[in-house]
Amino acid sequence: MASSHVAHDCIVGSHCVFANLATLAGHVEIGDHVILAGFTGVHQFCKIGAHAFIANNTAVTRDVPPYIMAVGHPAEPHSVNATGLSRRGFTPEQVRNIKNAFRTLYRSDLPLEEAVTRLREAAATQPEIVPFVEFIGRSTRSLVR
Repeated sequence: MASSHVAHDCIVGSHCVFANLATLAGHVEIGDHVILAGFTGVHQFCKIGAHAFIANNTAVTRDVPPYIMAVGHPAEPHSVNATGLSRRGFTPEQVRNIKNAFRTLYRSDLPLEEAVTRLREAAATQPEIVPFVEFIGRSTRSLVR
């Protein structure tokens, strides 16, 4: 939309929406089906995973995993983008599994390594969790927490 900006060396996936004044610094990676609401700013070298939703006026300074809704200054994980996932054909069971993964990572008070171990176990039988686990392994700026 109006006045959105994509700086140098960015990688932007398919079917993304950048609302008014959404901006990416250099070397940012954006997955497929990501929505950046108005006035969102993404710091250089950050990654945002597929199906994430970044709320209005959010400052992304760390990596945002797939499926996550992030909000604030700096961005913090708020919830799972359940509405967006449903609109894209994810089943209620898949959305529930993703919500459980969110709770494991963000609400269980587990150290990151232990949470990731549990997520890997879940990914063995829940393929929708695989992108979540893979993204965490690729994170270079640390995760929003």
